[in-house]
Amino acid sequence: MGLALLAAATFALRLLGPWLAARVGGGPRAESTDALLAGLAVAVLAGLVVTQALFDGREAAGWARPLGVVVAGVLVWRKAPFLLVVLAAAATTALLRLLGLP
Repeated sequence: MGLALLAAATFALRLLGPWLAARVGGGPRAESTDALLAGLAVAVLAGLVVTQALFDGREAAGWARPLGVVVAGVLVWRKAPFLLVVLAAAATTALLRLLGLP
């Protein structure tokens, strides 16, 4: 029952959100809030990447995974295609683990 209520409320908010935004209007305060929320989204995603790259549960992930993430970061910075970024990071991590690096 609780899950159905949560789903209905989420659907209602998504449905009414654009209507309310057009009706109420924005303004400088709303625009600054949008910028703040966009920055918060980047910070949350960066925190998730760091957590997943450095830790495996409560233990350190070793060196192979963080080095794979570093390779991915360099390729993203160089504006490489997404598929190449994923394959290079996975290959780097796999090769380092094959060589015995945890």
